[in-house]
Amino acid sequence: MLKAKNIVKNFGALPVLKGVSLEIKKGEVVAIIGKSGSGKSTFLRCLNNLEKVDGGSIEIAGKWMVNDGAYAPAKEMRGICLKMGYVFQNFNLFPHMNVLKNLTEAQICVLGRKKEDAEKYARELLGKVGLADKEKAYPCQLSGGQQQRVAIARALALDPDILCFDEPTSALDPLLTQEVLSVIRALSLEKRTMIVVTHEMNFAREVADRVVYMEEGVVVAEGKPDQVFESEAVRAFTGKAEN
Repeated sequence: MLKAKNIVKNFGALPVLKGVSLEIKKGEVVAIIGKSGSGKSTFLRCLNNLEKVDGGSIEIAGKWMVNDGAYAPAKEMRGICLKMGYVFQNFNLFPHMNVLKNLTEAQICVLGRKKEDAEKYARELLGKVGLADKEKAYPCQLSGGQQQRVAIARALALDPDILCFDEPTSALDPLLTQEVLSVIRALSLEKRTMIVVTHEMNFAREVADRVVYMEEGVVVAEGKPDQVFESEAVRAFTGKAEN
C-alpha cells in the first residue's frame, strides 16, 4: 500500500530526516511515536506531499510519488495525493463554512460529485463520528473534540486509501482526547489503513498493529507494540514521559 525508502529531509543546514524507511500493508494501523523534534510529523508531511523530500523514494498504491528525489508529473501527483487523507493537529476546518459544507466542498470541487450525493455521504460520515446533529454548526460553535471529529469525517469524505493523523489529540484536553481516540479506534475495526503520529502511548499499544519509534530523524525501533514498548530506547522514552 505504501513504501517509503531512505527519506531525507533538511530544513536549511538542519537534517530532520536521515534516511527513514517504512512499509505499510493494506488494513494496517501504524503508530509513530517519539520525542518532540524527532521528525515524526515531518515524515508524515513528506508522505502527503506537504513537504518536499531531499532524497529517497515514496510509492503509494503502486504509483511513485517521488523516486530517488524526482517527483511525478503534476497531473499524476494529484491522483496519488488523493489516495492519502490527512487530519491535522489543529483541525484546519474552513471557519466561514458550516460543518456540512466543510465536508462537501472538496467532494464537489475535487471529485466532481453532485451536491446531493456529496451531502448524503457527508451526513453518513457525520453519523459515523457522532455529529449528525451538527451539520449546520460553524467550527467556532464546536468544542475542540467535535472539530477534530469533523476533520476526520472531512478526510474520509474523499475516500482515501490511507488515512493519516498528525498528533490528532495534541490540542485537546483529556476528556476530548478520548472522544477523538474512540473514533479512530472504530475506524481501526473497519480495517482502514492508517498512520497515526501520537503521544498517546496507551492508544498506540492497544490499537496499532505496528509501532515505529523515531529519535533524531531515524527509526530506532519498529515492530509489534509489545515488542517495541519493551525495547530499551522506548522504555527510557516512556519512563521519562510518565515522570
